[in-house]
Amino acid sequence: MTTSLNNPVFGVISAVSESLGQPAFVIGGFVRDLLLKRDHKQDIDIVVLGSGIDFAYAVAEKLGENIPVKFFRNFGTAMISYHGWKIEFVGARKESYRSSSRKPVVEDGTLEDDQNRRDFTINAMALDLRPDSFGRLVDPFHGVEDLERKLIRTPLDPDITFSDDPLRMMRAIRFATQLDFIIDPACYQAISRNASRLEIVSQERIADELNLIVASPKPSRGFVLLEETGILNMVFPEMVDLKGSEIIDGRGHKDNFFHTLTVLDNVAEVSDNLWLRWAAILHDIAKPLTKKFVPGTGWTFHAHDFKGARMVPRIFRRLRLPMNEKMKYVEKMVLLHLRPIALAEDIVTDSAVRRLLFDAGDEVDDLMCLCEADITSKNPEKVKKYLENFVIVRRKLKEIEEKDRLRNWQPPVSGELIMTTFGIPPSKEVGMIKDAIREAILEGEIPNEFEAAREFMMTQGEKLGLKRIVE
Repeated sequence: MTTSLNNPVFGVISAVSESLGQPAFVIGGFVRDLLLKRDHKQDIDIVVLGSGIDFAYAVAEKLGENIPVKFFRNFGTAMISYHGWKIEFVGARKESYRSSSRKPVVEDGTLEDDQNRRDFTINAMALDLRPDSFGRLVDPFHGVEDLERKLIRTPLDPDITFSDDPLRMMRAIRFATQLDFIIDPACYQAISRNASRLEIVSQERIADELNLIVASPKPSRGFVLLEETGILNMVFPEMVDLKGSEIIDGRGHKDNFFHTLTVLDNVAEVSDNLWLRWAAILHDIAKPLTKKFVPGTGWTFHAHDFKGARMVPRIFRRLRLPMNEKMKYVEKMVLLHLRPIALAEDIVTDSAVRRLLFDAGDEVDDLMCLCEADITSKNPEKVKKYLENFVIVRRKLKEIEEKDRLRNWQPPVSGELIMTTFGIPPSKEVGMIKDAIREAILEGEIPNEFEAAREFMMTQGEKLGLKRIVE
């Protein structure tokens, strides 16, 4: 094990441990990932017996390079950054909780106390950094065995572990999803029993865990577990509303919950863009609100794209997801997600492709990715047809973009030029001329060029009875 601790910072920590007479251990995720031969996060957690803050200052001084120490005296923790690594030092402690609060009562403790308070056995393993026992594994809860069994299990009674910090229930699901592990049956049952305890957890912490699940290699696993345990209904009920299928007159519709998860996994296979994955989650979110059975036609979900886009800001606000350009990106993806599919169902006209480029802008490639992921039919011929048509759509997009430069389009003539040319103030006529120019370009009547647009502007002004005062 000692050969795995080859980062020079561990040698420095070991030397400081000896000089201060304070045992020190690396613990948690770093040890877990080391044993899994998994890429380490750029974080190292060090537990010391004594003051973590004093220990951090001693390590920073020995490393040199004028490394600053950030410390949080109320929590007894300190952090330094070293060559891209964030190293956090904390004194070993034990915690106890009140049922109405997530804030623990903290006391100094032993390494065993510190391991007892950890969330899962695979995160409770520690490696000794003292010189005479450097690299020795301290594994009181058989975390190595659980790694081999691919098992998520709590060190102590799971009801106590989850009641103390309810977010650990979502962390259990997140680790199972990220690592492709299973959750211990007793642990799984405790999650279902304690799901309501998430009420005392801040929405920001819940959103962080949701995002980590969404960012996993196969995020559907996490959402299935969230739904089965009752957590999803607490934190994201709109997604639960997608679940189920209804049959009338022998006609049913697909279960949109599992369809959404398939689309999400399809996107995850080709893109690590977190917000494109959120677009996959939300692309059909309005289907329960728009579902209607029409005799002779079957099930319809009219305007679910438009209504779904309108739901995005409300969902982002409640989940404490960023209310910025990322939200607007998801909103746009949801609003436009049917457009390429409509093109793939019909003859791909240049005009339709221009309008898609105009509306999607720089996000057109992501939109195509989402739409290809949305083809989940069990009919292989139907899937083949759609995907072949999408190839045509992509080729048309490339050709027309190269010719007409419509991605993130800006009008070739400005409102100021229109007003100067005809000697008019800001008015509806200015807007009418600008709209006419845009439509002419999108329909292919004129090229997306200044001179052509300027000539067209003159013609439109004359039609509106405007007189040129500037040639």
